[in-house]
Amino acid sequence: MSDKIYIFDTTLRDGEQSPGATMNTNEKLRLARQLERLGVDVIEAGFPIASLGDFQAVEKIALNVKGVQIAGLARANPKDIETAWEAIKKAEAPRIHTFIATSPIHMEQKLRMPPEKVLEAAKEAVKLAKKFTSNVQFSAEDAGRSDIDFLCRVTEEVIKAGAITVNIPDTVGYTLPDEFGERIKYLMENVPNIHQAVISVHCHNDLGLAVANSLAAVRNGARQVECTINGIGERAGNASLEEIVMAIRTRADILNCHTDVNTQEIFASSRLVTHITGIIVQPNKAVVGANAFAHEAGIHQDGMLKDKRTYEIMTPESIGATVTPLVLGKHSGSHAFKIRLEELGYHLEQSDIDRVFSKFKELTDKKKEIFEDDLHALVAEEVFRVGEKYRLEFLTVLSGYGLIPTATVVLEIDGEMKQLAGFGSGPIDAVFNTIAKLTTTRAKLLRFAVNAITGGTDAQGEVTVRIEEDGIIVIGQGSDPDIISASAKAYINALNRLDYIKNNPRIKA
Repeated sequence: MSDKIYIFDTTLRDGEQSPGATMNTNEKLRLARQLERLGVDVIEAGFPIASLGDFQAVEKIALNVKGVQIAGLARANPKDIETAWEAIKKAEAPRIHTFIATSPIHMEQKLRMPPEKVLEAAKEAVKLAKKFTSNVQFSAEDAGRSDIDFLCRVTEEVIKAGAITVNIPDTVGYTLPDEFGERIKYLMENVPNIHQAVISVHCHNDLGLAVANSLAAVRNGARQVECTINGIGERAGNASLEEIVMAIRTRADILNCHTDVNTQEIFASSRLVTHITGIIVQPNKAVVGANAFAHEAGIHQDGMLKDKRTYEIMTPESIGATVTPLVLGKHSGSHAFKIRLEELGYHLEQSDIDRVFSKFKELTDKKKEIFEDDLHALVAEEVFRVGEKYRLEFLTVLSGYGLIPTATVVLEIDGEMKQLAGFGSGPIDAVFNTIAKLTTTRAKLLRFAVNAITGGTDAQGEVTVRIEEDGIIVIGQGSDPDIISASAKAYINALNRLDYIKNNPRIKA
């Protein structure tokens, strides 16, 4: 029988450290519930000591999400560990995840601690965490660049102290697959009590090797993989959950292991992360990208017509994706609409369903054909929103050859209606300038991108913007058949995210 690989999802903690990917408490809870449906083994809900907002989000997830272990991150010091426990203690299966760096550069330059002091701190942290729960995980930060014999010592001692999971992170994405695999193998062969704990890995993608390194570790004895949906995370991101899971499933003949992940929830999970964070999945992204199951070359198309296995090593259905249009239209009822939402992975409150259904009916008056991607966009627009300090109430734009582009905007700001007209070099520039004046923002626009959600001139346009103010970078998204309206929505969404972060400062781990 094949070994089980435990999937430790850190989208809510490490994934949230992607620039602009900060989530509010309700968004975190919504994503945690989707991760529960996905069937991950552990959800790292956050870093409770980071801020009051982070603590409250972890606590709320611990109270409401069942059937999965809930982990809270803590540095190797008493205050962090005690705070993490307070946040997760009411979970069905709480886990304290404590860490300290073990590489020479981190110990010397960041911690300013000699190796023996680091070893002692690691042991004491695990012993303290053990007083609260038997489910203790220890991580040796920057293990990829740590002295291997010192790493063996640390691993042995934290297991003696009570850690039942020991994580070996490639924190800066430095190692190569063979090298990282050998590092895990060396630990398995040279740590006397290694089999008293599950060995975990947490690989970053700085060299594009996070998934390859994780799988190399699995082949050499690691039995837990830490990863994120869509591979989001600090810098170049983390190992991608969907790639790890589908690689294990597709190459079970070589890896001789399995996960308990419900792969048919992968696509819905990917979509949800995109809608909450505003971080768009690149079209050629493995497993969940728009082109992952597209076949354009004539030779490929010929093979697919004869036998799909010629060019598909997995099917869209296996990850919960479909390639058919949404069979709903102007005369569709709310019950059928709700069922279709659930088929697409959206398990919403009735009030949210009613709101999306109302917008769906409006869209059927504007578009002849409604596709699944249109529905995904509507859900994102109406449900997955940060707190609404700013709300667009009215927008009109005058533009054309020989005219100075002019925008008139009415915003609701903290419950008060405000109106202004402004100019720009183009219609979207005029809208942004006017919104900026109304909100008195000093934010700088770093990126503006437009994507047609479906084909045709009546397609919904999806706009993504990235803005920066005082070193804080956020992403905003908006969709609408009118691209100027979509742009206004995206800009306002970004400003709402910016306001949320300013009012919820946090410390990065």
